[in-house]
Formats: sequence, structure tokens, C-alpha cells
Amino acid sequence: MATTTERLPPPVKKRVKLTLIDLLIFALVAAGVVYIAYRVESVLVYKWSWDTVLQFVVRRDEAGDLVPNLLVTGLLTTLRLAFWGTIAAAIIGLVMGLCRTSSNLFLRMVARLYVELIRNIPPVVFIFVFYFFISGQIMPLLGVDEFARNASPETARVIEFLFGPIGLFSNFLAGMICLAMFEGAYITEIVRAGIQSIEKGQWEAARAVGLSRFNVLRDVILPQAIRKILPPLAGQFITLVKDSAIVSLISIQELTFVAIEVAASTTRVFETWIVVGVMYFVVCYFFAVVFARLEKRGQRGRR
Repeated sequence: MATTTERLPPPVKKRVKLTLIDLLIFALVAAGVVYIAYRVESVLVYKWSWDTVLQFVVRRDEAGDLVPNLLVTGLLTTLRLAFWGTIAAAIIGLVMGLCRTSSNLFLRMVARLYVELIRNIPPVVFIFVFYFFISGQIMPLLGVDEFARNASPETARVIEFLFGPIGLFSNFLAGMICLAMFEGAYITEIVRAGIQSIEKGQWEAARAVGLSRFNVLRDVILPQAIRKILPPLAGQFITLVKDSAIVSLISIQELTFVAIEVAASTTRVFETWIVVGVMYFVVCYFFAVVFARLEKRGQRGRR
């Protein structure tokens, strides 16, 4: 008789079998791709020139080595915006999410006003209004431009590595803050839903043993809520990668802004946007796979 200390064998993974419907869907997708390619070739009579656009992805320097060109540098700016924007949005969302679940009526009203204001204003309008306010009022008040001009060479290299060209440091920060404020409204609702998903009995039990509301949140509620918040927060990061294209309207040189310039200068519109679309897809799909695996690993660790 097996003892309880013996480990059970791992479950056998079920093999996925393709059904007739799956094959039919694949065939329809393939036929659609072929038809679109045929229509582009026969109706538009478009002469493709991929080399013209691909040289803006990578180029050879004077030594003959391959180095990133405009589209790759724009993609790096997009990733920087998404990374720092997600961190700032997570902080805003956590604070506002706690306010949304607070017992204080004033804090709940402030958080509700913030969420409803941003969720009911078109993103383009929000970006324009807040960008020009932040870049015209907040950045000069903080002395960001003066700091960038007077930065030492070592500091300048760190800034360029973390935030991009130091000459555009102020623009980058303003755009990042706008994105963070916009995405923070959605993260606020994610945090609120995560906190409110914890059973009411845990609140009552924690308060019954003498814990204050702050200690209940810190020691009991938030550790459990974070497990539920992280998966949608990871999805919000992927959304932010795509939403960063909005800041191209305010001349921040991320991927979409660079793509507009490349398409205008080369007149290779289709090739440019197909390459840019593939770059966005590869980045977003990569992060989606990484986050999905991390989520599965976390679920196995909690068993």
C-alpha cells in the first residue's frame, strides 16, 4: 500500500487532435491570405520593394557591422514607454484602487472621478490636453530640461540607456506620464476588482483578532489580491505596448512615429506598415507567451 509521502506520477498530457473543423478553418484562412495577395497583385498593381524598408530596420555602419536603424530604435522607445509607463500606471492604479475600496467617502469620490474622467474621454483628446499641460507647466517647474543639459557624461549615458536620447528626455517623461495616467484608470479597476474578490469573512476575521484596516490590507487582503491582479496586469502591459502608438501624435519618436516618417520618405506605405505590424505582433506575442508561462508556473507553485 502506497504511503502518503510517496509522490504521485505527473499527469499525462493529452495530445491535441486536429478535427475536421480545425482543418476547415486552416484551409479558409489560407484561402483568405491567398485571395488578399492575389487582389493586391492584380487590382493595385503594386510593385513591392522590401529592401527599401528593411534597410530602416538594420543598417551597416562604417565598420561593416549590422546596427539598429530607425525602426528598431523606435521599437526600443516603445518598449521603454511601456516598461516605465506600466510601473507608473501600476503605482497610480494601486493608490486609486485602494481609494476606490476605502471607507472614506471623499477618497472614493476622488478615485471614481479619476476613473470616469479618463474612461469617458477619447485617448487622443486626453493625450493632447495633458501632454501640453505637463510639458509646458510641470516639466519646466521640475527643471527636467536644465537637468538634462547639465548632466555629466556618465549620467547622460544612463539616461539614454533607460529613457532614450537625452535631448528628448523631457518629451519622453511627459508622454510616459500621460500614458501612465491613461492606463492607470484601467489598472485602478483591476485592483478594485482584485480586492473586492476576497471573501468578506476574511476581513471580518482579521478585524476580529484586533488588526487595523491598514494591517488587514497589508497582511491579509493584498497578498491574496495580488495573485489575482497580476495576470490582467500583465495583459495591461501588452495593451500599453500597443497604446503607446497614441503618443506618436505628440512627436515622441516611438515605433509608429518613426514608421510614419519612413513611409513618407520612401513612399513604401504597404511595406512599412506590414513590417511595423509584424514587429508589434512579435513583441506582443512574445510577452503574451512569457506571461502565460509565468502564470502557469505560479499556479503550480501554489498547489
